[in-house]
Amino acid sequence: MTAYDLSEDMLAVVAAEAARRGLNNIDTVRGAAEALDFAPASFDAVVSRYSAHHWQHLASGIKEARRVLKDDGIAIFIDVIAPELTLYDTWLQSVELLRDPSHVRDMTLSEWKRVIEAAGMAIEETVVGRLRLAFDPWIERLKTPLSHVVAIRSLQHGADSNVARHFDIEDDGSFTVDTALIVARPVPA
Repeated sequence: MTAYDLSEDMLAVVAAEAARRGLNNIDTVRGAAEALDFAPASFDAVVSRYSAHHWQHLASGIKEARRVLKDDGIAIFIDVIAPELTLYDTWLQSVELLRDPSHVRDMTLSEWKRVIEAAGMAIEETVVGRLRLAFDPWIERLKTPLSHVVAIRSLQHGADSNVARHFDIEDDGSFTVDTALIVARPVPA
C-alpha cells in the first residue's frame, strides 16, 4: 500500500498512525497528484479521500489516477462537493479558502463526472451525503488565524437566507457540506 501526498506533514501523520497500529505494509511517497511517480497500470486501486480539493488541476490528477490503475482496477474518490448553484458555490469556496490557504476548489458533482469520464473511466456508483463540520475543531485542526476565523464568521452572519439554509449554518458556526463518494472503473481501450 502506498500513501501519496504533497504534504510532508500528512505523510508523517500516516507513518505515525501506521506505526501505532503495527502496520508494516504502508509506504509513504511525496508528490503531486497531477504527476504520479509510478509506472502505468501499477495499482489495483486508487483512493482519494478529501484531498482532491487541494489539487491544482483536477482533470490532470484524475488522468494520472487512471494511468496508474490496472485495467481491472477500481478508483474511489471521496470529497466535499460544491453546490451547482453559483451563489452557494461561491460562499463555500470563500469559507474553505479562508480556513485553509492550500484549498484550491471543491468541484461540483457534474464537474467530477465530466473529468472522470474524460480520463477514461466509467462511474459505477455515486453516493451523495451531508457532512456536519463542528466549527471549533474544524478551525483548530489547521490553526486558522483569528482574522480568518472572524472573516468566516462574518460570511456566515451575512449569508443569504437560502445559503444559510443550504449549509445549515448554526449559531456556533458549525455548518454542513455536501459530499460524494464516487466509484469508477477503467473503460477498456
